[in-house]
Amino acid sequence: MNNNILGYEGKNVAIIGGATGMGAAAAKIVAGLGASIYVMDVAEVTYPVAASIKLDLRSAEAIDRAVAELPQRIDTVFCCAGVADGFPGIMLINFIGQRYLLDQLLASGKLGRGGAIVGISSVAGLPWMQNQQQVFEFLDCRDWDSATSWISAHEGTDSYGFSKQAWNGYVAREALGYLKRGVRINAILPGPTDTPLARANADVWLGFGTDFRAAAGVEAHTPEQMGNALAFLGSSMSYGINGQTLLVDHGHVIASMTGAWDDPLLSSLGA
Repeated sequence: MNNNILGYEGKNVAIIGGATGMGAAAAKIVAGLGASIYVMDVAEVTYPVAASIKLDLRSAEAIDRAVAELPQRIDTVFCCAGVADGFPGIMLINFIGQRYLLDQLLASGKLGRGGAIVGISSVAGLPWMQNQQQVFEFLDCRDWDSATSWISAHEGTDSYGFSKQAWNGYVAREALGYLKRGVRINAILPGPTDTPLARANADVWLGFGTDFRAAAGVEAHTPEQMGNALAFLGSSMSYGINGQTLLVDHGHVIASMTGAWDDPLLSSLGA
């Protein structure tokens, strides 16, 4: 059997927000498959990596310094940084800073042909299609200053939900442009997952879908299960998969959209 079936042997992988949670799980998985791991996070990294790079995504200058510390070639980028509503600079951390970092990787030539990007979005971002005009208006603000100014000028957008709508719209709209540069971009949309961030917001984050999981006889996901999905989408085995936001939620959303499960909040997405 080919032990390098996912193609990570000898690859350089950067994980934005990889100190804990899904990012850490993905990092450990691909390290076990032979990749060199470069974790970029404001928090301390407590497991073996090729390099741990301090990064505050609320500062463009900090991002520039962090990118300079990466090796000359990055094969896969996992965009895993995320905070909950109420955290200062949520849009900078959850989307604007990570998009800026990707832009710098492309501009520097560190991420090039054959590369892959995988983001962590959320089921909370699914309404982006109904809000497409506003999402695309924001995404048209391509530089740091215009993006932050737009958020300041639009009430309710400096939020977790809008950050995930932005991710979903970005992956869908920018996939062709990335592909022309030889890079694929996808994201996962996790259902409730038992991470430190989810535990800190347990009533909402882990409480969502409890009735569905009870009826189906399943538990909330583990970070490792999400790490596996990230690892697959960032691997050579997923060649040809581009511009996709993959639901990893035990089928809760699709069951609700098709009427197999009664969840009024999600069933409206199928309208």
